[in-house]
Amino acid sequence: QVQLVESGGGSVQAGGSLRLSCVASGYTGCRNDMNWYRQAPGKEREFVAGIESDGSTSYADSVKGRFTISQDNAKNTLYLQMNSLKPEDTAMYYCRRIIFRAFGCPDFAYWGQGTQVTVSS
Repeated sequence: QVQLVESGGGSVQAGGSLRLSCVASGYTGCRNDMNWYRQAPGKEREFVAGIESDGSTSYADSVKGRFTISQDNAKNTLYLQMNSLKPEDTAMYYCRRIIFRAFGCPDFAYWGQGTQVTVSS
């Protein structure tokens, strides 16, 4: 069974920082990509940052230079360091894991339950 458990959200003033974590369990030996998405009230869920199985990273233009995605494979944990936060970063942040088909590995995408980030001006 695959689980993704996010933590680290909270309330912060503009200009502040937060670090989100996402602990993955299940099929941890399978090749996968990991992503952070966010969804603000009344808006669609949007891509924030991603890290592929080869370690390459990508970011939404709105967070480039402010957010950093990383992972600790030994701890099966994905991180999102968020600096210089803005009120428009306020959203529920979700971790997403895409597992690629292989022997003993399902071809599927999983979502965590989300962690709320609120940035006040």
